[in-house]
Amino acid sequence: MIKSRVTLKQLEAFVQVVERGTFRKAATALGTTQPNVSARISALEATLGVVLMYRDAGSVRLTDIGEQLLSAARDVIRSGEVFLEVAKRNDLIEDRLRLGVTEVVACTWLHDFLRAFRRAYPMVKVALEVDLSRDIDRGLTAGHLDLAFQTAPFSDEIKTKHAIAQYRYTWLATPQIVHEIGQQPDIAQVFARSVLTHARHTSAGRALDEFAESSGYPKAQIVHSNSLASCLPMAIDGMGVAMLPKVLARDALSKGELVELRCDWAPAALEVYARYDPRRAAGFILQAVQIARQVATAFDDNEK
Repeated sequence: MIKSRVTLKQLEAFVQVVERGTFRKAATALGTTQPNVSARISALEATLGVVLMYRDAGSVRLTDIGEQLLSAARDVIRSGEVFLEVAKRNDLIEDRLRLGVTEVVACTWLHDFLRAFRRAYPMVKVALEVDLSRDIDRGLTAGHLDLAFQTAPFSDEIKTKHAIAQYRYTWLATPQIVHEIGQQPDIAQVFARSVLTHARHTSAGRALDEFAESSGYPKAQIVHSNSLASCLPMAIDGMGVAMLPKVLARDALSKGELVELRCDWAPAALEVYARYDPRRAAGFILQAVQIARQVATAFDDNEK
């Protein structure tokens, strides 16, 4: 028997202060007040007879023993979540999921994921951030996000990743443009017009730039955009030929606003990954990944 006055709330306060960087942010995450968080950590230190962290102006620094106990505290919290999951009482898990997603996810199966995740974990609040993959990568690496559904490229600092979905790129044009250049045009005919596509730093954007340069096509014709969604109305208005993931154009294709071109070249498929830092991840993160894979697969099946 372990005779101790250590509580889960104390351990959660300890972990949250470390992960959020300040007592104030930890209090917000825990839904309590800053004095309460401070009192819980002070009580934990008193019970253990150690100093877990140094309180500097506006920040905290772990002591050596604090560093050693941090992973153990996370393990205890995860074990508590596993206990409730085995008991099929996910509704008792109260937490927050800071989720970062790229635009292709936001425009496809994100809503389905959020609904399914809420059914599984009704007391876990989701803080959502839709951004460029490189910015999501930075947030995840810095500990500002718990989970990311994003596309490559990303850094190697966080190595845990799970493949979620894959989307083929296609060339798209209005019926009028197709009437002028045909549905199976030479790439040179495509580059005679503006080419609407991904941001320059993305895998597809880089691949298109490299293809144009190696083939002798004018790179100046490529219009890179940080917003894939903005490329669609531009393409529908006949402002150029778009190279986008086909999944984003499903409505425009079904309405006849755009036509799929059969060109000889396209970049590698867009791959969506779930990424998280296992050192900081709550127990429900892996379940969130499984839910994402299920809803993404169901979304793809419905689109076929």
